[in-house]
Amino acid sequence: MQTVDCETNPCYHALLEAFKAKTGCPVIVNTSFNVRGEPIVCTPTDAFRCFLGTDIDCLAIGNCFLRKAEQYPSLKREYAGSFEPD
Repeated sequence: MQTVDCETNPCYHALLEAFKAKTGCPVIVNTSFNVRGEPIVCTPTDAFRCFLGTDIDCLAIGNCFLRKAEQYPSLKREYAGSFEPD
């Protein structure tokens, strides 16, 4: 488990506080970000590509917040059928 301090990471701390205020839950689970069969996302470009190829509705990177509905449909990547399900 990791803790977040308002002095060392004020932006993420504020996000956690806002999430807690909205949901009543003071915890966010940080999981790996990738599609089965592909490497873990390491860069903003990786994150954007994965975002466009999954059912994720929104993507937050740094000060940027992207909504899937606002992205060019031609950029979407189809993963369905690319990898055998578990």
